[in-house]
Amino acid sequence: MNSQTTSLLYISDLDGTLLCDDATLSAYARDGVSRLLDAGVHFTIASARSLHSLRHILGAIPFRLPVIEINGAFITDYHTGEHLVINRIDPETVGGVFACILGYRLLPFVSTYNGEQDCLYFQEIINGAMQWYHDDRKANGDRRLRQVRDITDVFGEDVISMNVMGRHEEVRHVAAQLAEAFAGKLENFFFENPYSPGWWWLTIHDRTACKSIAIRELAALAGFHMDDLTVFGDNLNDVKMFRMAARAVAVANATDEIKQYAHQIIGANTEDSVVKFILNETKMAL
Repeated sequence: MNSQTTSLLYISDLDGTLLCDDATLSAYARDGVSRLLDAGVHFTIASARSLHSLRHILGAIPFRLPVIEINGAFITDYHTGEHLVINRIDPETVGGVFACILGYRLLPFVSTYNGEQDCLYFQEIINGAMQWYHDDRKANGDRRLRQVRDITDVFGEDVISMNVMGRHEEVRHVAAQLAEAFAGKLENFFFENPYSPGWWWLTIHDRTACKSIAIRELAALAGFHMDDLTVFGDNLNDVKMFRMAARAVAVANATDEIKQYAHQIIGANTEDSVVKFILNETKMAL
């Protein structure tokens, strides 16, 4: 993965960008991405999703480059599952983050890497948001999912992220306190879950677990120049990669904040606009 190249590098967000509104990849997009990769176009994804979730949605897409998962916490070989880069939360920070969450009578899902496996732990389901996520993961056969008596027992593993879920006000307070107490140490995203309206999520990562940082790491691993980078996105966790990319392309359904950092705005995610853009640019239109 160290050979130099001057070829263009395309990296796309998944939900709200490459995927349809029902979190699926259209037949057109699936065929288009596969054709692009088979032709040697350098394309991969940077997503908040885990590798298990990516594989469930994308299936046998023949990625040649690693994928960026969990908002940059992992850079991973899509086919083997090997983590090439792991950006864990500082172990000295984990306990304090959990204490803050517990102080608002909430409990997180905790994603870890135990040296051999990715794990997704929970102690108790305490609200509808957590139940939705638990049921969604179980329905998708997510082998990471496991319940523990005391969530703090897993803090000796590499803690990759914590996901806090609940109503807007209670989760907002956690987000605000963490931003103040751990300024400069965490990379957090507070948003309403588009697939479970009315429930708000706070995803908590180490400051190094950021799409923009992961993209630089991936480019260095694979020998790409940052001047050749084009990124696609739609939402809050794409802001930093938009700000650092040579070319940032927003889909029409993107937030206003994302659009203000975009060099170009294309059609909506529901129109397979990312795939059409790359196919057209590479003269491979279907």
